[in-house]
Amino acid sequence: MLRAPMLLAAAVVLASGGTVAVAGAEPSPPPCAYTLSPPQVVQLSGTDVVTATLSPAACDRSITYLTVACVQLQGSDGPGQCAQQNGILTAQVFYQPYRPGGTSVATGRGCANTGNPPRPVCQPMGPLTATL
Repeated sequence: MLRAPMLLAAAVVLASGGTVAVAGAEPSPPPCAYTLSPPQVVQLSGTDVVTATLSPAACDRSITYLTVACVQLQGSDGPGQCAQQNGILTAQVFYQPYRPGGTSVATGRGCANTGNPPRPVCQPMGPLTATL
């Protein structure tokens, strides 16, 4: 007779991803820290463009496997532009066309594998804005 409630409890735990919430538990800190640069204007092949970077800064027994940097013109209907790098490399995006006086928005995402067995943990970064 106790088997049915035990099976139900096991099904609930499995359906919730195998995690059990504990009241007052602190979320674990992200496994890696990343540095997102604010948007800035640089010259690329003689043309002004907006750039931003996302770099891995430090990891606690984890391995960064992906960095993504994005720039978008604030108020623009377009999706902006993104660039990604695999591994521990810095992602750098170049946004065109540059609009003098426009406000650019930089965002990013860094992903690392952590734990045993390894599981991916991604951390969003930003937004950082700059009127250029």
